[in-house]
Amino acid sequence: MAMCLKDLINWVVSFAVLQVFLEYGDASDFEYEFVTCGSSLKLLNPYNNVRLHSHDVKYGSGSGQQSVTGVDSSDDHNSYWQIRSKTGATCARGSPVKCGQTIRLMHLATKRNLHSHHFSSPLSHNLEVSAFGEDGEGDEGDHWVVVCSGKYWSRDERVRLKHVVTEHYLHITGNSYGRPIHGQREVSGYPSPSEMNYWQAAEGIYITPSDKKGSLQKDHDEL
Repeated sequence: MAMCLKDLINWVVSFAVLQVFLEYGDASDFEYEFVTCGSSLKLLNPYNNVRLHSHDVKYGSGSGQQSVTGVDSSDDHNSYWQIRSKTGATCARGSPVKCGQTIRLMHLATKRNLHSHHFSSPLSHNLEVSAFGEDGEGDEGDHWVVVCSGKYWSRDERVRLKHVVTEHYLHITGNSYGRPIHGQREVSGYPSPSEMNYWQAAEGIYITPSDKKGSLQKDHDEL
């Protein structure tokens, strides 16, 4: 019987996880409380209980770039984002992300970066948030500052992501799309802090510091 698309996606992601384990070793007994550079994770919006998501579906208005949405499902493989340094900087794999640090978030499935600009978002008419670039390379519109209260981004802490160029926050109003992405929530840029623009690290593959090559802790997930 031919492999269905979902099974194929599960196999590809599982193979990618296996490759990471082979490179970094199993650190399942190692607890580490911070989000780190190189980690691939899902971002949960606690107010709406949805995860930041993207897919190769373009906006029909505005920039026409790849759309970014929020989804209810916790086991969707299009919701993984990798923590990377801002353009031209370095972010050592396994080093904790500092509060106030500028980062990029690369969508694992399409290799495009979380992005914003001054186009209007389709439903709320805030600022549009898209996925932009090729093979992880885009422009300054891909830069986000981690806004949190301590020294480092804690995995247990709610944080905000503030866009460097527009100074707007990554936000979910709760507005839902119709076809072809029925039920998915609009993600936008919002000008001020709000309960609806908090985010928390959820399921993922977390690279942890090590004196040698680095270790890996994989949270329990659908894989």
